[in-house]
Amino acid sequence: MAYVPTLKTQYKEQIVPALMKEFGYTSVMQCPKLEKIVINQGMGQAVADKKLIDVAQAELTQITGQKAVQTKSRKDISNFKLRKGMPIGVRVTLRADRMYEFLERLIAVAMPRVRDFKGINEKFDGRGNYTLGITEQIIFPEIDIDKITKIFGMEVTFVTTAKTDEEGYALLREFGLPFKNAKKNSQ
Repeated sequence: MAYVPTLKTQYKEQIVPALMKEFGYTSVMQCPKLEKIVINQGMGQAVADKKLIDVAQAELTQITGQKAVQTKSRKDISNFKLRKGMPIGVRVTLRADRMYEFLERLIAVAMPRVRDFKGINEKFDGRGNYTLGITEQIIFPEIDIDKITKIFGMEVTFVTTAKTDEEGYALLREFGLPFKNAKKNSQ
């Protein structure tokens, strides 16, 4: 039998029925689902030091288990000493099994390692998608703290098929993202 991530089976067996009950869906296909997770690191300092991009790319590849790609600038900006086509960041798009595995590691291992962690804000984009800012890459166990040269932040965007913020919030809450004041239904 093929390997299936724990969160994927949890989604099918527990989260879908819970969302169907909460929102009164008549079909399983109406339930919002997690489409992809995009991890993005903007590296403004990379204009001065080219090695930073390679280091960040290697670290992000280690964290996600999928090769990170460099993002390049689209235009020249003289104030920032930026030329068109210069690498200014790295990103990874995770889908399917890798996405569920990353989400599980993020919730179970990485977030509890954040100092003074009180939960994450529930600010969605209006279309049911959520972006989480992480200030330090060292919260991930894949990163060896002794080999760190610079601390980078990153943005983790959860793209869902939810049509409203409320549905997207319910989906991510059911997955176990620790929102600050997670409100359970009072029905």
